[in-house]
Amino acid sequence: MSVSDERDRPHLVFLPSGIGNSALLFRLAAAMASRNCRVTFINVHPPQPAFPNQPGVEVLDFEMLAVADTASLDDGDPFIARAAAINRAFRQLNPILTSLQASAIFSDFAVAATLADLNIPLFIVSTTSAKFLALVANTPRLLSRDPDAFSNCAGEIQVQLGMPSIPKASIPAAWLHKSSSNNLLTAYLLPNARALSRVRGVVFNTFDWFEQETLAVAALDSSRPPLFPVGPLPTHQQQGGHQYHLPWLREQPAKSVVYVNFGSQLEVISQDQIGEVRKGLEICGYGYLWAMAEGEPCFERRGKGVIARGGVDQERVLADPAIGVFVNQCEWQSIMQAAWEGVPVLAWPQHGDQRMNAEAVEKTGLGMWMKEWSRGGEGAVDGDEIGRVVRQMMEDLNINKAAEIVRERAREAASENGGSSQKAFHKLMHMFTSNNNYS
Repeated sequence: MSVSDERDRPHLVFLPSGIGNSALLFRLAAAMASRNCRVTFINVHPPQPAFPNQPGVEVLDFEMLAVADTASLDDGDPFIARAAAINRAFRQLNPILTSLQASAIFSDFAVAATLADLNIPLFIVSTTSAKFLALVANTPRLLSRDPDAFSNCAGEIQVQLGMPSIPKASIPAAWLHKSSSNNLLTAYLLPNARALSRVRGVVFNTFDWFEQETLAVAALDSSRPPLFPVGPLPTHQQQGGHQYHLPWLREQPAKSVVYVNFGSQLEVISQDQIGEVRKGLEICGYGYLWAMAEGEPCFERRGKGVIARGGVDQERVLADPAIGVFVNQCEWQSIMQAAWEGVPVLAWPQHGDQRMNAEAVEKTGLGMWMKEWSRGGEGAVDGDEIGRVVRQMMEDLNINKAAEIVRERAREAASENGGSSQKAFHKLMHMFTSNNNYS
């Protein structure tokens, strides 16, 4: 390729904050690199996560933690302090972005306000559902009418005309404190939500059929940037960490293993509850694989199952024919992975956006949500009940058929032959490849 041809190609820079899902941005970067774009991925927190060599993607490691650690952390909330420090550090990236001559930047919500002020087109890659981001986007309007709209809410919040209201129980608990003393709302959520009106588009790891109602209503709002539901995004193999080497799983019969993964924040589950989950898995009558991110990588045989410490390659686990049910707290990425493979989900949300994500699991038929289990500090769910529900899901053919339908819809969306997600992806790419129409 000649120098002039290289210069004419749009240069897309991916800049994850480290607060959102960096791997999700890398997947999108890899997909766009295959469409005649120059792609630079700035890995701001090396060496973790470590990203593989990907054709067309130049990875630049940029250590920001040292910069962030020296910032003035004057907020009592560690999350707010970290987000503020990262945003301060990101302002120092401006010379690098200028030198890269970026046509556009792709990043996540946590740094939207900082990056929207640059003279470079910004696209936000959402790491959650379209419904949850719709709530976030409407937060400035809701709080302008009533500064304590969330804490004053009696039962439900009407987010947007035409969109179903959201039960108060599904609003993140941290939002329910009075706005006057709620730095999560005032210092983090509101500035970034306001910045969404200044971005060129929002990319979602979801697909039309899965969130049809929300996406249809949001698309009608001309005050919002264009929406691009391009999920489920294709996989990539991440280097490092605990990998898939699980001969035990490959030896199990089809649909005979319960896969359990409560993500990287297992501390939100009490030790008593962990004990009851273990009891339920032992008495459910099926083998199980319980992945825990904590600890040194190792496999431990426990009765009928295996505990995998240090994490697993979740996508490969879910793709294994042996997996019959996925017990999960409903991180959005996990839901999309389960939808792609058609694995029924036993939804057990813990915090944040997870209750709203669990609603999507239930509504689409991807799985079940035992709402009475998500009751906060009211005691642990009994292991006998856990074992009963898991066994019921493993043996219910209707649940399996419904999840298989979700799989079919996910594959249809990703199809090059007119799939909705592929159409959205082509529309997104057209913004950069059609007469340089990205400036």
